[in-house]
Amino acid sequence: MSNDPLLQPYQLKHLTLRNRIMTTSHEPAYSDDGMPGARYRAYHAERAKAGVALAMTAGSAVVSKDSPPAFGNLLAYKDEIVPHIRALTDELHAHGCAAMIQLSHMGRRSGWAAGDWLPTLSASKHREPAHRSFPKRMEDWDIERVLRDYADAAERMQAGGMDGIELQVYGHLPDQFWSPLTNDLDGPYGNADLTTRMHFPMQMLSMIRDRVDPDFLVGFRFTADEAQAGGIDADLGLRIARILAETGQLDFFNVIRGRIHTDPAMTDVIPVQGMKSAPHLDFAGAVREATGMPTFHASRIPDVATARHAVSAGLLDMVGMTRAHMADPHIVKKIIEGREHDIRPCVGATYCLDRIYGAGEALCIHNPSTGRELSQPHEIAPAEASKRVVVIGAGPAGLEAARVAVERGHDVVVFEAQPDPGGQIRLTAQSHRRREMIGIIDWRMEQCTARDVTFHFNTWAEPEDIITLAPDIVIIATGGLPNLELFETGKDAEHVVSAWDLISGDVKPAETVLIYDETGDHPALQAAEFAAQAGSSVEVMTPDRTFSPDIMGMNLVPYMRALQDKDVTFTVTRRLMNVARDGNKLTATIGTDYSDHTHEAQYDQVVVNYGTLPNDDLYHALRPQSLNLGAVDYDALTESRPQKIRTNPEGAFQLFRIGDAVSARNTHAAIYDALRLVRTL
Repeated sequence: MSNDPLLQPYQLKHLTLRNRIMTTSHEPAYSDDGMPGARYRAYHAERAKAGVALAMTAGSAVVSKDSPPAFGNLLAYKDEIVPHIRALTDELHAHGCAAMIQLSHMGRRSGWAAGDWLPTLSASKHREPAHRSFPKRMEDWDIERVLRDYADAAERMQAGGMDGIELQVYGHLPDQFWSPLTNDLDGPYGNADLTTRMHFPMQMLSMIRDRVDPDFLVGFRFTADEAQAGGIDADLGLRIARILAETGQLDFFNVIRGRIHTDPAMTDVIPVQGMKSAPHLDFAGAVREATGMPTFHASRIPDVATARHAVSAGLLDMVGMTRAHMADPHIVKKIIEGREHDIRPCVGATYCLDRIYGAGEALCIHNPSTGRELSQPHEIAPAEASKRVVVIGAGPAGLEAARVAVERGHDVVVFEAQPDPGGQIRLTAQSHRRREMIGIIDWRMEQCTARDVTFHFNTWAEPEDIITLAPDIVIIATGGLPNLELFETGKDAEHVVSAWDLISGDVKPAETVLIYDETGDHPALQAAEFAAQAGSSVEVMTPDRTFSPDIMGMNLVPYMRALQDKDVTFTVTRRLMNVARDGNKLTATIGTDYSDHTHEAQYDQVVVNYGTLPNDDLYHALRPQSLNLGAVDYDALTESRPQKIRTNPEGAFQLFRIGDAVSARNTHAAIYDALRLVRTL
């Protein structure tokens, strides 16, 4: 038996959990028409077979038709879900992992223009800012119906073999009843006092208990401190926790601190990079101490050391490491095997959560196998024969290519023109708030150096340098360089600098700065933050109807907090047409896509963020000497089959380019390029 606090079993009622690590409820949006299909099962099974003790599946499986799925939620109100839940449960149990599911009615935290187009419901007449639908204040028949729906859904989950359920209270319908901030009702469920506000969730709990077996586990995930004036404060939250504990009907608490009604509020509950790790851990421990209840908690517990402290200090019984397991599903296995140094770190980018709202599925910024377990397994299979692989570029794409190639047993050499690895990630990490991004690079360097990849830094690779090595495969991962060409003119804008110039410190911000953002990604706001902190007056301009459309809600919050108390303005639907020098000033001609209107404005400095153009000279120089002339079989690439194009029989090697050396995309795309190409070479 290990003495590691994290590896000690935990007895939860009749259920023995094999260790203290769990994945808390979250919705990766992998469902098939509201059902947990093969992709959903494979995602959870990967973590289960690697040793997670408890998988709290689903992020708010909805119990009623008038709780429309806002982010791919499972539809717990349908009888047809039972066999799908059974398949999920059986697979988790087969790997020794306990299986539970979170149930909820989201109330106003959804939108009416989805599902069956029914009005959203709440104890409040006010809309939730994040989801924007104005709810119907519930009538008595709504309350009776939804309470029955909760009980029916719990019965379905038991029939599906689940060990228990977690009832989602915070931010969702039950919380909208018991929080004084969101209850506008009168009568037995109204805002008169705590007893009436708690009437709905207490009835919900009682009705569920009447419908399930005594051994079926039931817990609440709730906020014990809303951290907002007029809401539930810590004293009232502890009082609520004691009331719940005294019912004898709950088996565990999952404690949250804060609200989720706006993007900034949710970001405080679920912190992103640059914010404090485990900010609510001590508070969760206070709830455990006050109630004696089995206590779970998750809120940016990204590393094993913090998780171990949470258990050893008696703050938690079960530690939720959910985003950490999206980055590396094998955390528990690596702890058991003494390989904590091999754990792929969660860098707090929160690409996973933001992408759910932006593109409808969760993906990890630097583990492209997450959510693709069926097509891109987390384990790398060895190659049939070792080959010499030469990679040019040690950014995220190049390092991933090197890592995967060496794990397959190939002999790998990497050339990098800069003195250090990292590419654009190293530039990103210049922002103190985003310095954790360098973990994407550091982990890959550690994996590569441990497997004897040969690196040549400060080396500008020429074609003859590569050919001399007699490679079998050459991978160009040289990234891109800032594009300063204005869309309208087709010419490089004169007198401008790139966002990279400001971020790197190569160019100092001037007194008045226009940051023209044609791309909508991080570099524009990152440059704005640098300039504003230097005391500049900054205008961020975009031709789009919203600024920074590629930066979703949770990642936008830290930028806004850094910028809104400074001299920074945002201008939308305006296009930069031209820049001309006028003495010591720059005159910008500004138009719009919506009319022929133009005007001029003067600045001391104009910064352009318009993506990158491929740094591909080496690729084109090598193409004539390659077997495939640089061509990629896209069918083979997307179906995980080897690349077999041999257009040029006299060629000496296969040649590929990946990441921004192909076109401007993002970090996840670059790493995914490398993984799915190299794992078949």
